[in-house]
Amino acid sequence: MGVTGSSGGHLALRLLEALAGSSWEVHLVVTDMGRRVLEHETGRASLDGLASHVHEPDDLFAPIASGSFQTRGMVVVPCSMKTLAGIATGFADNLLLRSADVCLKERRRLVLVTRESPLSLIHIENMRRVTRAGAVVLPPVLTMYAKPSSIDEVVDQITGKVLDALGIDGEVRRRWQ
Repeated sequence: MGVTGSSGGHLALRLLEALAGSSWEVHLVVTDMGRRVLEHETGRASLDGLASHVHEPDDLFAPIASGSFQTRGMVVVPCSMKTLAGIATGFADNLLLRSADVCLKERRRLVLVTRESPLSLIHIENMRRVTRAGAVVLPPVLTMYAKPSSIDEVVDQITGKVLDALGIDGEVRRRWQ
């Protein structure tokens, strides 16, 4: 799991909480700006206690930098447009980008919870490129049919969609009946 400097720290936190009670081993990479935005939005200085393994963004010797390290896939939440651009162009100059690149080259799941609005044509083209390469672009779009009564319920709804995209069972949201 990667966390970048876009707004959306609550989404990263909730996803890690949902995975904490499961049997999934979570490797976490948080960029420097990701840490700063997370602390600003949530008051948490780190997510370290919620992941099985925490890697520094500049540690390209971490096991997740190699295609021979087996993973189910990867999610980047939130995914900044800078990170999207790096993934779209194969510019893997840090561990988060390299891990995403490995998922694409090994044909593993890669879910990008992109955070930006409005979108420029450059953003849309980068989303098209990563989608054609096999990634799932999953912007955290509000769903009103569940009639959320709080921000926490909106975050849970989006977290449920991310878990679904990763192929992980998790009942953190209300499903359409």
